[in-house]
Amino acid sequence: MASIEKRVTSEGKTAYRVKVRLKGYPAQTATFDRRTDAKNWAQSTEAAIKEGRHFKTSEAKRRTLGEMIRRYLEKVLPAYKEQERKDRTRHLKYWKERLGDYSLADISPNHIADVRDELLAEVPFRKKTTRSPATVARYMASLSHAFTCAVNEWGWLEDSPMRKVKGPMLPKGRVRYLSDEERTALLKACKSSDNSYLYPVVVLALSTGMRQGEIMGLKWSNVDFQHGRIILKNTKNGESRGVPVTGLALEAMKNHAKVRKIDSTLVFPSKANPDKPQELRTAWLRALKEAKIDDFKFHDLRHTAASYLAMDGASLADIAEILGHKTFQMVKRYAHLSDDHTQAVVKRMNDKIFGSEHA
Repeated sequence: MASIEKRVTSEGKTAYRVKVRLKGYPAQTATFDRRTDAKNWAQSTEAAIKEGRHFKTSEAKRRTLGEMIRRYLEKVLPAYKEQERKDRTRHLKYWKERLGDYSLADISPNHIADVRDELLAEVPFRKKTTRSPATVARYMASLSHAFTCAVNEWGWLEDSPMRKVKGPMLPKGRVRYLSDEERTALLKACKSSDNSYLYPVVVLALSTGMRQGEIMGLKWSNVDFQHGRIILKNTKNGESRGVPVTGLALEAMKNHAKVRKIDSTLVFPSKANPDKPQELRTAWLRALKEAKIDDFKFHDLRHTAASYLAMDGASLADIAEILGHKTFQMVKRYAHLSDDHTQAVVKRMNDKIFGSEHA
């Protein structure tokens, strides 16, 4: 219930102090010059409290974006991996510099869109070009998650302004995969490399579609030779998954295990520091040059594995499970390869059973 008390100030002015009391909630008070304003505030406040809106609105007015980011960095981010922490910290500090002094209630989609456009247009320090749309999308994703925590867990906001801001237009996902001739040439170059790790690493990437970081971070405890699989823990999407290892990849891993380093738990440890993975960049670039392969990155080995799966008839669900994607969004880029294969299969079947009739 609400009570309104008429008061006369020391200056002789009349004021109306209103107090709203609802069981289970702290009392809310405000002072107005007119009784009508006091009544209206009391009615709207009671309704907002009953609907669960009032205290979030109050918090949003009292808290700044800078406070939200500081709490997120202290309470939420420590649970993430080191590289993810560094990236999100960098992203959120950028937002804090631009909008940190605004109250959460005053942050509008327009404010966020202005900073988004600034991110897209400026050239970062020590860089030669502007940020890519994908990089800007990651900046926005970091802020969006902080807002989600403020809404769902801390009760500071009723809704996130990020919901009304469009991300930058992203280019279609890159699909560069090795032809049969390129694959043969690359494996030959890797096998003759001075770096003995390069060949088993590349074979493993081609066979399983594992990320470079997943392969180089492998420990022998993750490798199950008996069942022919690798157990990946704490992957990029935060879940563990089993990766089948068979054929040439299994053979390469078994051969590599025969010369494993006894002073390291890593499968591919650095010679200088057995606690860290080997650096393959120089050997990898040399192998690409020797194999005469242009416009190809290590991550494209993952695209190659996925493309081979699609052309061999694997469904998008199969590819997503093998690569460790939670949704089909990332594997839709391979759909046309699967469709082409399916069309060819159907054509061969039709030619076989209707060939004579068609002729």
